[in-house]
Amino acid sequence: MTTESYDQLAIFSVVAQERSFTRAAAKLGMSQPALSRAMRQLEERLGVRLLARTTRSVSPTEAGEHLLRVVAPRFEEINDELALLSEFRDKPAGKLRITAGEHSAITILQPVLAKLLPDNPDLNIEIIVDYGLTDIVAEGYDAGVRLGEQVAKDMIAVRIGPDMRMAVVGSPAYFARHPKPKIPRDLMQHNCINIRMPTYGGIFPWEFERKGEELKVRVEGQLVFNNIAMRLEAALQGLGLAYMPEDLVQTHAAEGRLIRVLADWCEPFSGYHLYYPSRRQSSPAFTLLRDALRYPG
Repeated sequence: MTTESYDQLAIFSVVAQERSFTRAAAKLGMSQPALSRAMRQLEERLGVRLLARTTRSVSPTEAGEHLLRVVAPRFEEINDELALLSEFRDKPAGKLRITAGEHSAITILQPVLAKLLPDNPDLNIEIIVDYGLTDIVAEGYDAGVRLGEQVAKDMIAVRIGPDMRMAVVGSPAYFARHPKPKIPRDLMQHNCINIRMPTYGGIFPWEFERKGEELKVRVEGQLVFNNIAMRLEAALQGLGLAYMPEDLVQTHAAEGRLIRVLADWCEPFSGYHLYYPSRRQSSPAFTLLRDALRYPG
């Protein structure tokens, strides 16, 4: 096989999986005209059409699907073996892509990377903050970070954080105007700061549990955010009640800026795990990151 043929097959594999010339060009770091030209040359050389193109999308033909099933696993194996070559270096090297939620990225990943990266200058980490339950294999991630209960059974999961609790909080100014809720259903009478998360198809219901009794309350209020920082700031400003990870509000509560309610309805649940497919991760770079993140408990 010529180098040109190999390159064209590699390009085809990415285009067929991404189903987009735009995304494939960005992933490969090449221009769309060059990518399109490589695909035309491959189809002409093979004498068969591999991609069905429209003005908005591209998809493999039947012949293209057959070729993709053949070549994609081979290229993945080659990339994995190339990654393993880094074990012959003095220090781990390479790029790792991780998908995680905002809270775990800030409270777990960032502190570990701050210690790890200065001693490993050839290690590059890309963190994508995403609340969706991303298919890490299909999207080309090396690993993901999610709560233990959210990790698929066919993945390897490594605990990287302690059990967690949620907290419902409001400012003293807010509670000067409103009575404190006694039970979760009382929240329906409060101005609550809502959370929009794609994993739940929209507004996230606040979840509670006490002595085996579980409740999901769909609250209402004037504000909806899809990030932690703005929810916390709105609560501190007295604009409503917020449902937050406990560790993010403990200092504010201790110093009197926030008041916690319904604590007896917020029981611990499984904390964050790093998850990944078993067949992919054996490179020294990934092993270093995984071991640095591993929770000792």
